[in-house]
Amino acid sequence: MSSPSPSSSVAAARKALADRLVEIRKDAGITGQELSVRCGWNAAKTSRIQSGKATPTDADIRAWCAACGTENQAADLIATARAADSMYVEWRRRHRTGLRQAQERLISGYEETSLFRIYVSNVIPGFFQTPAYATALMRSMTDFHETPDDVAAAVPARMARSRLIYEGGHRFAVLIEEWVLRSQIGDTETMAGQLRHLLSLMPLASVSLGVIPSAGQRKVWPLEAFYLFDDRRVAVENLTAKINVVQPREIADYAKAFHELSGMAVYGPRAQALITAAIEALG
Repeated sequence: MSSPSPSSSVAAARKALADRLVEIRKDAGITGQELSVRCGWNAAKTSRIQSGKATPTDADIRAWCAACGTENQAADLIATARAADSMYVEWRRRHRTGLRQAQERLISGYEETSLFRIYVSNVIPGFFQTPAYATALMRSMTDFHETPDDVAAAVPARMARSRLIYEGGHRFAVLIEEWVLRSQIGDTETMAGQLRHLLSLMPLASVSLGVIPSAGQRKVWPLEAFYLFDDRRVAVENLTAKINVVQPREIADYAKAFHELSGMAVYGPRAQALITAAIEALG
């Protein structure tokens, strides 16, 4: 069993599962001690599951339901537990077989999204990456997390999502911190090509690209990169994991942050000037 993520969305989902298991036990008319005996584990484990401090495994849920005479509910509860678990996914776990499969799994969720609101404070977002930039970035990720090296196969899978910029009526509102333009990924040629690619995307009707200047007073502090998929979900990326936020209250907070960050950004010729200056700084 694993401990709950610090993300409130994950904790809330796991607590809801715990509450449902408690209801099943109470409806069966048995105590936590008796359930522990029937399941063949100690009472402390039952207590941790009921409080939401530990997430039950598939086998734990089956044993719980069998002890309460509700085997017909096990499949649904297992699905609920897996959904909660998928809200917090460590990169090492997600990429344990390499990067390619992880990239391929993303595309269906992207195809269902009409409006992408993306804020990045670390690297150019995947939709806007060139193959050379993606290769350099994925290479560094693979080396850092010590996961299988399938970068050559993963890059085309990542590039496949870029077609959504040109088809299907998708819209991309993207905010990039200025220092991302000057944080060199790959060699000079790779970075210059990436920045020129950003300039080529700006005239597209599907793209709104804003750059948040490094100078000037901020209304919103720099945040970790996040991706808003319509108003359904937010993917937040940090060093070790991706957190999928699904609670409406938290989604609204990210939408508010994006709105305020948008007000700090520059667009059109002013954004182009910052990108051009970053290219020139490469020499």
